[in-house]
Amino acid sequence: MFGICNLSVIPLRKEASDRSEMVSQVLFGEHFTIIETNKQWYKIRVHFDNYEGWIDAKQIKIITTAEFNQLNDCSPEFNIDLVAHVADQNNYLLPITIGSAVNFLSIASVNTEKLNFEGLKISGKQPKNNIIETSFLYLNAPYLWGGKTPFGIDCSGFTQMVYKINGYSLLRDASQQAGQGEVLSFIEECEPGDLAFFDNDDGKIIHVGIVLEHNYIIHASGKIRIDRLDHSGIFNENTKMHTHKLRLLKRYI
Repeated sequence: MFGICNLSVIPLRKEASDRSEMVSQVLFGEHFTIIETNKQWYKIRVHFDNYEGWIDAKQIKIITTAEFNQLNDCSPEFNIDLVAHVADQNNYLLPITIGSAVNFLSIASVNTEKLNFEGLKISGKQPKNNIIETSFLYLNAPYLWGGKTPFGIDCSGFTQMVYKINGYSLLRDASQQAGQGEVLSFIEECEPGDLAFFDNDDGKIIHVGIVLEHNYIIHASGKIRIDRLDHSGIFNENTKMHTHKLRLLKRYI
């Protein structure tokens, strides 16, 4: 079985319960494989990054194998406004956030609600400097574990969404993203748009951010914020303290 998210955003949970931890979110237009069922819950594998979790079966639209394959074959298009909307044939509005996929709207058999989108779209691989422009759109978005929207986002959700909007694929979690890309040896080698990873006392990678010019970094810590980056890690100029310990620098573009 296959499905697509036709709501603004739905929680992806660790277990089949509304009380379970939200490990990620599924945004409008994202499609997925249903790999297990449990009463009113579906365990899914998101097509974009193969991330797995449980969703409420009432919150999605079932699609056919042919429609799933058609979505895989067409070029992704994403809403680039922080918040936009789609309208149905009765002109009722559904809000969608930046990074929502709108390419399925052109497939009549999937878009049975005849939803219409007239906002700004982006598609294809963008130049590296666009990574920085997109990242600034999320400034001050509150931190939310598992979040992927300007109304709540975590560190790896932030980096994944910024890269996704610009046509590049990152995995969902910071530790997974650290396994991709090309290793850089020094901060001096970094270009704006590269990623910096940070670990805990056990050596586990737990945080990621996007490198900016002049040794700054944009990342999710309480909110999407800009801090200093040095050889030790992230330095918060408000508290005059290092908050994250640098482990790894990576380039993807």
